[in-house]
Amino acid sequence: MAAVKEFSVQEKLASICTLQKIDSKIDDINKLRGELPMEVKDLEDEIEGFNTRIAAIDSEIKIINDDILAKKALQADSVALLKKYEKQQNNVKNSREFEAINKEMELQDLEIKACEKKIKDAIIEIADQEVFKGNTQKQINEKQEVLKLKKTELKKITEETEKDEKDLLLTRKKAEDNVDPRLLLAYSRIRSNYRNGLAVVPVERDSCGGCYNVIPPQRQSDIRLRKKMIVCEHCGRIMIDSELNDSVKI
Repeated sequence: MAAVKEFSVQEKLASICTLQKIDSKIDDINKLRGELPMEVKDLEDEIEGFNTRIAAIDSEIKIINDDILAKKALQADSVALLKKYEKQQNNVKNSREFEAINKEMELQDLEIKACEKKIKDAIIEIADQEVFKGNTQKQINEKQEVLKLKKTELKKITEETEKDEKDLLLTRKKAEDNVDPRLLLAYSRIRSNYRNGLAVVPVERDSCGGCYNVIPPQRQSDIRLRKKMIVCEHCGRIMIDSELNDSVKI
């Protein structure tokens, strides 16, 4: 079984400080991109939503057009029946037949008028849907222009920082292998608690470099001795002395 490497406290502090400096540089690159990746994603989602809306409008217009065709077919059938009843009126044998045919003609006339009204209403509804669709398409066009600009800006920043980021990520992988596993877990947990990503901070002007609370002289002396891991009692960050911090280069 391979022996597990033991790290001295000073080695642990130096390795975790190295990792922090690498992560801070990666964070700086991400800050250059700012909110652009999220803005691009939001715009893409918004445009997709508008396109879904247009698809729904097109589907609704198709349903209305199909209904218009059905109403026109029904209207044509009623016109044909009306003509048939008009011919039958000329051959009736009594008033009873005449009244029956006349009633059927009135019903077909009402059907024709009802279809005509529904067709007019449907045409108006289609016009309203087309206006809604046009306004939605206008919004898509505006969002696409903004998206194009955002993507161009993001691409430029990405191209300018891509090599540095790749190099840093490779360096980070190597540095991570030199950090005690338990310390790495603690570092990741502390780092995730703060927006600036600082889990390891130097003592500067007698204060914690993370929360700026004053560090008592005896505690500062213990930090400089590098005999044990010391965290800030206020913010929980791992503290190192400024000399060690300055000596770590990446």
